[in-house]
Amino acid sequence: MHATLAELAALVGGRLVGDGGVVIRGAAPLSDAGPGDITLIDRAERISVLSGIRAAAVVMPNWVPVNGLPAIQVDDVHRAFTVIVSRFRPVRTSGRIGVSPLAVVSAKARIGNDVDIYPYATIADDVQIGDGSTIHSGVHILPGTKIGENVTIFPNCVLYENTVVGPRCVIHACTVIGAYGFGYHCHDGAHHLSAQLGNVVLGADVEIGSSTTIDRGTYGSTIIGDGTKIDNQVIIAHNCHIGRHNLLCAQVGIAGSTTTGDYVTMAGQVGIRDHVRIGSGAVLGAMAGVMNDVPENARMVGIPATPEREQMVKLASLGKLPEMRRQLKHLQATVERLTRQLAEMQIDGVASGDSRETQQAKT
Repeated sequence: MHATLAELAALVGGRLVGDGGVVIRGAAPLSDAGPGDITLIDRAERISVLSGIRAAAVVMPNWVPVNGLPAIQVDDVHRAFTVIVSRFRPVRTSGRIGVSPLAVVSAKARIGNDVDIYPYATIADDVQIGDGSTIHSGVHILPGTKIGENVTIFPNCVLYENTVVGPRCVIHACTVIGAYGFGYHCHDGAHHLSAQLGNVVLGADVEIGSSTTIDRGTYGSTIIGDGTKIDNQVIIAHNCHIGRHNLLCAQVGIAGSTTTGDYVTMAGQVGIRDHVRIGSGAVLGAMAGVMNDVPENARMVGIPATPEREQMVKLASLGKLPEMRRQLKHLQATVERLTRQLAEMQIDGVASGDSRETQQAKT
């Protein structure tokens, strides 16, 4: 599979710079690109790297100067490069299979048009699956679940009863939606599970990585807003309301009844306590420990999470602690020396005064 650089420029709507007849046989990042490959740079600081690579051409931003290598200049490098990579490495699909005879589908389930259900999936009573959706092998969908159109659920996921999945959602392997929340009360010396009567509602265009868990609400719904993207191994506890277009990176843990606004970003391993409100546009740095409400558009880092600028000042101060300790010890020694000298001067002064008084008495 190959294409000329001019053909690729037309494919992505970019501006061709240099020889459009260059034949491109693959696409790869800078570190892996070889002869015949097209690569990419996304910022001016990397332009100097191009002189040492073997790639045949490069995709680059419109505002980055060309260095002589044949190029395609575009507004959005990563979007264009994704299209080019897909041209050379299209996503492999097995084609439509319909409902496999090896799947277990309840007679009470309502299956839409053009739905694929792979072997060993189980679809329980009163489940609804919208048109064009794909349910892979080993998926278990419990009673009353409603799945919208063009949803893809990858192998070995579990959707507990009454889960609602909006259109065009993607749920990756081994994710569990709607399990009981971790809520207990102590009675007669033992821990008893609290009511777990709610469900989980996923909005439209939600994407969830593998091995993520989203617990059902206690009485109402745990809600994930439209367009939110959730990475692998994320835990969202019961009663949380996650806003629209949030980005939750790997191993984020959100305790119960937390609410987020829209366009919130949480970096890896962020931990959030229960009943916290995160304002729209907030950014939480990696491993931030959020104990209190976060204002809109705030940037928070550290444990406990504090404003980024404040935390940077603290970190800068930490680097100065050894020198500050040496200075403090020097100051302590100086104070002790001066204190001793002052005490000696006071003693000498008292002694001199006593001597004068004695001589006056004799005279």
